[in-house]
Amino acid sequence: MESPCRVLVAVLGTLAIIHLVQAQGQQAGFISLDCGLPANELSPYDEPTTGLRFLSDEKFIQSGKSGRIQPNTEGYLKPYETLRYFPDGIRNCYNLNVEKGMTHLIRAYFIYGNYDGLDIKPKFDLYLGPNPWTTIDLQTQVNGTRAEILHIPISNSLQVCLVKTGTTSPLITTLEIRPMGNDTYITKSGSLNLFFRVYLSKSDGYLRYRNDVYDRVWTSFSRNEWTHISTTLEVSNSNKYFPPKEALKTAATPTNSSAPLTMEWSSSNVDNQYYLYGHFAEIQELQTNDTREFNMIWNGQVISGPLIPPKFNIYTIFSLSPSTCVGGKCSFQLRRTNRSTLPPLLNAFEVYTVIQFPQIETNENDVVAVRDIKTTYEISRNSWQGDPCVPRQFMWDGLNCSNTDTSTPRITYLNLSSSGLTGSIAAAIQNLTQLEKLDLSNNNLTGEVPEFLGNIKSLVFINISWNNLNGSIPQALRRKGLELFPQGNPRLCLSGSCLPSKRKQFPVAIVASVASVASIIIAVLVLIFVFRKKKPSTVGGNLQENISPAVNVTYPNSPEPSIQTNKRRFTYSEVTDMTKNFQRVVGEGGFGIVYHGTLNGNAQVAVKVLSQSSTQGYKQFKAEVDLLMRVHHTNLVSLVGYCGEGDHLALIYEFVPNGNLRQHLSGKRGRSNINWGIRLRIAVEAALGLEYLHSGCIPPMIHRDVKTTNILLDEHYKAKLADFGLSRSFPVGGESHVSTVIAGTPGYLDPE
Repeated sequence: MESPCRVLVAVLGTLAIIHLVQAQGQQAGFISLDCGLPANELSPYDEPTTGLRFLSDEKFIQSGKSGRIQPNTEGYLKPYETLRYFPDGIRNCYNLNVEKGMTHLIRAYFIYGNYDGLDIKPKFDLYLGPNPWTTIDLQTQVNGTRAEILHIPISNSLQVCLVKTGTTSPLITTLEIRPMGNDTYITKSGSLNLFFRVYLSKSDGYLRYRNDVYDRVWTSFSRNEWTHISTTLEVSNSNKYFPPKEALKTAATPTNSSAPLTMEWSSSNVDNQYYLYGHFAEIQELQTNDTREFNMIWNGQVISGPLIPPKFNIYTIFSLSPSTCVGGKCSFQLRRTNRSTLPPLLNAFEVYTVIQFPQIETNENDVVAVRDIKTTYEISRNSWQGDPCVPRQFMWDGLNCSNTDTSTPRITYLNLSSSGLTGSIAAAIQNLTQLEKLDLSNNNLTGEVPEFLGNIKSLVFINISWNNLNGSIPQALRRKGLELFPQGNPRLCLSGSCLPSKRKQFPVAIVASVASVASIIIAVLVLIFVFRKKKPSTVGGNLQENISPAVNVTYPNSPEPSIQTNKRRFTYSEVTDMTKNFQRVVGEGGFGIVYHGTLNGNAQVAVKVLSQSSTQGYKQFKAEVDLLMRVHHTNLVSLVGYCGEGDHLALIYEFVPNGNLRQHLSGKRGRSNINWGIRLRIAVEAALGLEYLHSGCIPPMIHRDVKTTNILLDEHYKAKLADFGLSRSFPVGGESHVSTVIAGTPGYLDPE
């Protein structure tokens, strides 16, 4: 079976000069970052040796601190005098804009230079996006090191991340990105990690831009058993690889003309797969009878040849498939053929190892969306760097993602609760098309609740509570299966019956609309007057009528009217299940006992069960259902449902976990967290609940039993009024406002 290394391609120097001009113009796409350079310290600047323009890295990363190598450290050019180090956080990432699908050379330099005076050299990992790239060990590479890779980004954004693995702080000196041609350095799979790149010369130096249009760094290399030759004549380098002309003007041949030219190396990683790139050009004037012809041998096998290098012109041979070396020991040879009169020749040589990046990056649209959200709200969390979802141990705080191991990760959960957000709800959220849960609670968001939230079909949970949102809830957010928590927005209409005010442009329109409204109000008042004459009022007031009542519940052997409600009706067995057979008591009053319950496996509820000995029980039960049916306010306890099965009557409320105000004031809940600021807020919120009953309800309601035990506190110590059993409607029409019946709790009654 033919060795995969046997399949090589010879590239002759036949491409047009225009290709070279285009390649040289690619410097416009170069990114050269002087890491740690303060932005106000001569940035950008042109490095005099190469002419490359370097920028401060401050706009490309949100973390890290600036350092400067010790003044007595000699021999470093300006870009290597400063560095950025990262004492905080585990993963710190640069974010760079690149062109998706194009091959890029990505290179970073790391020089410690005893910048901190501690002489403790760091060791850390380097990641490309969500995948490990290499380990930077400055404990062994005492004079610094570099990492270089040829990589094709799959998105227009590229992250280079430094990951702390021990006690030392990662650092970086420069970061350089170079776009290259797409028809070079092609692999079967994976990216190419630089193993070495040399030009064969006795000179002690290196070549890079401007000699190399792609700014590859070529190091001079020589061996004692070689003879070096050179020329002052022009050598064409115009094939798609464009090695530097200066590198092609020198070459090595074996001193023993009968011996092969040999390059050998070993690697601790025996599984390394190698790609080879050899660049050849004849740079000697040969005699008439002279011939230079040789074969290329890789690990003892002929993989290409015979080859005759063209005169003063580039000839490149490269692998189409990767190959390994037995035991990690590799041997590359050029061996003359029998008819050759001259030894083999090599001008420049590149060797790369294959590096696989198996971790799939997060969906590009999700990444763009969450970064737009980050920018909109100026979120500066240190963990919000690099890929949002992967690797899982570095997932951004407040996110959760799906399929992080087997397919493209998608963001399914975004929690920005208590993040100090201001402004409107970010439009970029709608681009998280797989979002299932969204929590924006406890911020300072303003404006209306956007319609686009309802268009995210995957959403099953939205928490926008405790902001300053206004307007009405979009109809799209009232769909079945979507849990919406809008409480705590005083100017937000929760009932769905609010109509947005429309600003009229002309006084005539205003007069017309006012006249129409006045006519409707007069008609309604006349109807109310007529119906009240025909139908006497009942004690405690009638329930709000529905055109199509969902449920009718009648207390047995009672003259009281039936209860009409759209709230959920529970059976007594369901009440028993949700309270685990009335296991946990959380309160007790004249109505009966209140039990803790769990609904749908996770939602906590409070279940108030009517006592059989309560004389006013059913009236209070009916009054409370009547009232809670038509009240919707963030400072009133919400009714979840009820039970009306035979003698079993129960009200099911939202559970308010922090008990009542009296427990905190009396010290019965231990050391309380309610300081004077929270107490004042509780008083204001209780007043807001009462104000809603007095002004926001039609007809208005009087609570008639306001006391500290009826002011409940949720997990954020937000006040919610409870126990509406004694509430009474304000008089309407010809009714008297005078009531001679005493209602309430002794000690809380008005002495008058």
